Amino acid sequence: MAKYGLDGKKDAQLGATNYIKDGLENDVLDDPRLEKLWSKAKASNRFSKEELEKLWREFQHHKEKVQDYNLLLETVSRTEDISKNVINSVEEDGLKEEQLHQKHRELKEKLQSINQGFERLRKVSHQGYDASSEFEEPRVIDLWDMAKLGNFTEQELESLREELKHFEAKVEKHHHYQKQLEISHEKLRHVEGTGDKEHLSRNKEKYTVLEEKTKELGYKVKKHLQDLSSRISRGLQHNEL
Repeated sequence: MAKYGLDGKKDAQLGATNYIKDGLENDVLDDPRLEKLWSKAKASNRFSKEELEKLWREFQHHKEKVQDYNLLLETVSRTEDISKNVINSVEEDGLKEEQLHQKHRELKEKLQSINQGFERLRKVSHQGYDASSEFEEPRVIDLWDMAKLGNFTEQELESLREELKHFEAKVEKHHHYQKQLEISHEKLRHVEGTGDKEHLSRNKEKYTVLEEKTKELGYKVKKHLQDLSSRISRGLQHNEL
């Protein structure tokens, strides 16, 4: 399993960081390569505030991909260790071997996506954003790059491109709601300090409604992402056969 390691640290885990806010102050990435790229990007004066926020989301997305990879790697390694010490029937061994083979394929796909993602971050950090780029959302860019490597016809690719555009619009809407929720939370904290009960009640109600909408949209984004990822992964697997 060592061949799947990242920089010789297959158990390297990255810490969680809050959504970008207050002048990009919570920039903890726990990866020296990412920290270096992020520092250069901030100091370059090449990005507007909005572009820095978008780039930060890309860095965070990359960190999440590494975390997912590490978790899967740990699971596969543990499963392999257990299999070595358990005696099963030929049929059970064959089933477990196929399951492990599937997990190895997933690891290979994830590692390929991580490597592509890092190269993209390196390029964007040094050169800035390309105005002609088809997609902006990191997860959509990843899915589109994967789709182009899959066994899809031109018609199927065009259909995926259109669906990815709709998905990106949904993700952007979710980002908008997240920002509005942060603003609403700050207002609520301010009103709590004034002692105005009537004003506080109205703001609590507004915050609760906005929070529910944000959660609901987040759930829809997650489900849509899972569906797209599954379909594109199947296309990649067919390409390997």
